[in-house]
Amino acid sequence: MNAVIIEDEYLAASELERLLGEVAPDVAILAKLDSVSESVKWLRKNKVDVIFMDIHLGDGQSFDIFEQVEITVPVIFITAYDEYALKAFKYQGIDYILKPFDKDELMNALSKLDSLSATNAPFPAASLTVYQERFLVTVGTKMKSVAIGDVAYFMADGKYLVLFTRDGQNFILDQTISGIESKLNPMRFFKINRKFIISYDAIKEMVKYSNSRIKIILSPLPPSGIEAIVSSERIQEFKQWLNQ
Repeated sequence: MNAVIIEDEYLAASELERLLGEVAPDVAILAKLDSVSESVKWLRKNKVDVIFMDIHLGDGQSFDIFEQVEITVPVIFITAYDEYALKAFKYQGIDYILKPFDKDELMNALSKLDSLSATNAPFPAASLTVYQERFLVTVGTKMKSVAIGDVAYFMADGKYLVLFTRDGQNFILDQTISGIESKLNPMRFFKINRKFIISYDAIKEMVKYSNSRIKIILSPLPPSGIEAIVSSERIQEFKQWLNQ
């Protein structure tokens, strides 16, 4: 069985390779990759049976890899962050192991892989739909490009659409909220009402509101007096989005 390790910490990658040598000597590590860009290039040219993948890499999240190359093999996520577990299982994940992990946890993940292989069932390919990755904005007489990973949410404000970044900046876009919705990855973004399209990472807190609706506390906060409330017709879809 051929495998690749995608991990930006050299010691963590080496330790994983060592443990695999102990518990699964039949697994051959073809490469150890430490970035999104390097992984995309390698996976476009090479085939493996399983991928061991960290979430946070030097140039982004490993989820970004799935948007640039088709991955049809199982992925075992190994990370120090527990908040991405639900998301990981939408990206070919068959197990999610938190660091520091031990030999038993690795063996359990490999047992799941063996069980899957034994069924001979085809593993579904990740979506290869291309979504917008950057937004060109104007700041006075200057221009800049905002990466999608820096976007917290979009807010319609009259005839304008405002992009809010995770560090609290905001920029006016020459687009409409309905027009931009189809350009965004639906795994990352959700249109909660006619005014807001929010990213999952921008959700700081959720509280019950009137008529079974949900109020979203966003980070950063919208302008004073503006609330982000999931519309009644979008409640069920929103809950399904959170539970993917």
